[in-house]
Amino acid sequence: MDFNKIAQEIVLNIGGKDNISVLEHCATRLRIVVKDNSKVNTENLKNIKGIGGYFYQSGQHQIIIGTGKVNKVFNIINSDGTIKSDGAKESAYANLNPVQKILRSLADVFIPLIPVLVATGLFMGLRGFVMQLGLTLSPEVLTLSQVVTDTVFIFLPALVVWSTFRRFGGTPVIGIVLGLMLIAPMLPNAWEVASGAVEPLKVGIFRIEGFQGTILPALIVGIFGAHVEKWIKSWMPSIVDLVFTPFLTIVIGILAAFFVLGPIFTMVEDIIMMGVQSVIELPFGIGGAIFGGTQQALTVTGLHTSLMLIETSYLASKGVNPMNALITASMAGQAGAAIAYAMSIKDKEDRTLKLSSIVPCFFGITEPLLFGVTLSNTKVFISGMIGGAIAGAFAMLFNVAPSVMGVTFIPAIPAYLGNNLLGYLAMIAIGMGTGMIMTKILVKQK
Repeated sequence: MDFNKIAQEIVLNIGGKDNISVLEHCATRLRIVVKDNSKVNTENLKNIKGIGGYFYQSGQHQIIIGTGKVNKVFNIINSDGTIKSDGAKESAYANLNPVQKILRSLADVFIPLIPVLVATGLFMGLRGFVMQLGLTLSPEVLTLSQVVTDTVFIFLPALVVWSTFRRFGGTPVIGIVLGLMLIAPMLPNAWEVASGAVEPLKVGIFRIEGFQGTILPALIVGIFGAHVEKWIKSWMPSIVDLVFTPFLTIVIGILAAFFVLGPIFTMVEDIIMMGVQSVIELPFGIGGAIFGGTQQALTVTGLHTSLMLIETSYLASKGVNPMNALITASMAGQAGAAIAYAMSIKDKEDRTLKLSSIVPCFFGITEPLLFGVTLSNTKVFISGMIGGAIAGAFAMLFNVAPSVMGVTFIPAIPAYLGNNLLGYLAMIAIGMGTGMIMTKILVKQK
């Protein structure tokens, strides 16, 4: 690859070096925020020889170059160090429309929670695998393992309030305290109330119980609390701010949570989850086929970040997340279609470039594959959707669902060790195989 030429063409078609506001890169992509989008020649960017693809998402122009190569192009473009090389997310945020801003805010709340949810899910898988081998855990060891696996889910609403305060400019420690109050042990446990074992607290016409297993109410309480705190700070004298701002924030926040926000948004969350479940759990695997076939289309539009709220709600309420398997099913279909298409290309350089764009998919990063391979030919993308649909139907029919979110494909394998690993691997094989076969049928050889 001629990295100097690639860098030169990128700068030329991005509107010149002076048009670059922020220049960053991840493992495979160059991320550029520009000052004036009207100066960007997107068609020429797509056709630069040597890149794996181009797309515009979340206010950033993203150019797929490849692992180990993108940093070289980055260094050439910013060789004099005059271009700002951090803060792309913040700069891009100003260019987003209202819907994109909402989705970005959701992602900013839930992404910090993913590492602990992944760790917990992987440990659940390992424990299940050990027990499937026939090993019996002593009550003491079992209890200790439950501390590791259950704690995050028990306190998940509190973690959501903490992360929301952090995202919306509140004081995180106030957020975590407010969140813990939502699931305080003094309150009737929501699960016990649902089972009829205990009665909720009755205050006038209100029935108060803990918020165990809920996510949307915690999110709304966090947003409300963070804005209340900022409002109080705007007029509170600094000499008493340390005492009265936290006090008023917590009092106002918890009253709103118990008497207004909690009841309303618990009902909204129930309706949303009932709607999602009614689609995903359609008989004969139809729901899995719908989601498995279309999930990567959501990724193309950037709407896939909204799924984190639903995935987290699944984990909080049911302890498993069927959407994780369906996301991998959708990815597997696209991966199979991309491999078949790339292998049919006779031009060695083009084939190698496309194959290199596929590799990140196996580790959960699909944008290089989508924008660099399958979206370059509509029939290839459709073949991948068919593969994802068949794999998604299989996942629902055979109950492939782990206790994890945030990791997919190969990194997710440990989460399935004690949770239908063979079904998970078979689902991937079915998705990739179907995607390959459909590509052979629908796409002419190049």
